[in-house]
Amino acid sequence: MSKEPTSQNQDRPFAPALRRLREAGLRPTRQRLALARLLFDGGCDRHVTAEALHEEAIANGVKVSLATVYNTLHQFTDVGLLREVVVESGRAYFDTNVTDHHHFFYEEDGRLEDIPGDRITLGNLPDAPRGNAVSRVDVVIRLKSG
Repeated sequence: MSKEPTSQNQDRPFAPALRRLREAGLRPTRQRLALARLLFDGGCDRHVTAEALHEEAIANGVKVSLATVYNTLHQFTDVGLLREVVVESGRAYFDTNVTDHHHFFYEEDGRLEDIPGDRITLGNLPDAPRGNAVSRVDVVIRLKSG
């Protein structure tokens, strides 16, 4: 019996999240599926903290611990489904937009906003130390009300 998805299975509400997890090489556990749906099914890019996603999960009837949310977000980041954006020590956001881009960080309300990657030109970067290569440069521009 084939395990290939049928058109009926593809129409199920969890099908896009299931496909995304399988393509990333992650086993689709109940909690991963639920969190993937919350993160990706809205169709728009999101910046979330683990705490905010945990609250959203609980509000949607998903029984999951904060530790599991953290672990899942890091697993999603490790396989390229998310990008982690650290704005200060102990304060990280997880971004569903994994393309090359940067961020405005609004200090008053903690909001992140995308800046297209081609809007910032970087020059005079130092050479990476021997045996290393630059994998990515993240620019976070901090904003406060003036």
